[in-house]
Amino acid sequence: MLGLVRDLAHSGQLTIVIITHKLKEVGKFVDEVTVLRRGRFAGAGAVRDLGPEDLTAMMIGEPHAPADPKRLGYPAAEVRLAVRDLRTAADGGRAGLAIDTLAVHAREIVGIAGVSGNGQKDLVEVLGGQRPIESGSVVVDGEAYNASRAESRAHDVRVLPEEPLRNGCVPGMSVVDNLALRDFDRGEGGKPRRWLDRAGMAARAQSMIAAYGIRAPSPEVPIGVLSGGNVQRCVLARELDGAVRLLIVANPCFGLDVKAVAETRARIMAARNAGTAVLLISEDLDEILELADRIVVMHGGRVAHDMPAAGADPQEIGRHMLEHG
Repeated sequence: MLGLVRDLAHSGQLTIVIITHKLKEVGKFVDEVTVLRRGRFAGAGAVRDLGPEDLTAMMIGEPHAPADPKRLGYPAAEVRLAVRDLRTAADGGRAGLAIDTLAVHAREIVGIAGVSGNGQKDLVEVLGGQRPIESGSVVVDGEAYNASRAESRAHDVRVLPEEPLRNGCVPGMSVVDNLALRDFDRGEGGKPRRWLDRAGMAARAQSMIAAYGIRAPSPEVPIGVLSGGNVQRCVLARELDGAVRLLIVANPCFGLDVKAVAETRARIMAARNAGTAVLLISEDLDEILELADRIVVMHGGRVAHDMPAAGADPQEIGRHMLEHG
């Protein structure tokens, strides 16, 4: 698509303005670039005269984004998540899920690739307790899992949904309150709490804000006024707090700048290295190739292919995404 857009511009038929966070798209498809940082002009120039370091410096104020996260160790034999014969109802004229088998092991990132609308969102909703299943099973740590709050707490399952401000936060509530959503009603040792511990919530929020570099005018401002990157940092801080055995993340870097992307990917990899099983759903194939230990391609609500990420051919993945494999 971007090649077609570029050709239309170069033929003189159109003038095109592309808004993107991706340096690869700028380098390959753009003639002149203007960079905004925190709502202000940060630089401009002809792309042929600017290298990745120049663009990165304009975007984040530093010449280099954080280094790619390091993968440590190998996936374990232990299966944390097992999906078997899963079926869901059709929705809006689109086929439901029909997944015969899908497994994620401890210390493994399984990347789900596919063209948008091929069941990825439905799968996240099933695992997050937002979509019922018609048949089949979801098993976590060898036990049936229905994604209730009690079950997610018992098995240390965390979900970072797509569009976290809309689907993982309460925009009008404060940063402090959103950071406490997971366990505001729990005290020491996970015991039920009758009254909110406001002082404890504030102290814990300050700790998360410092650890994750969250930029907010105040911890008491509504989370909805924060930038997309800072909302993402808040949700990551909340979902990765404490022990995490299974992490489900959907398009975690969509719309983020290069620094926020690097930080988010590093957090996901660090969780994996610590033993967490990670199911990564992403429409960014580069992201899946960078992070995943294994790649599963979805098409029409089904698993179309399953392959190791090491040495995976993007062209082959693309063929399976279009079911031409």
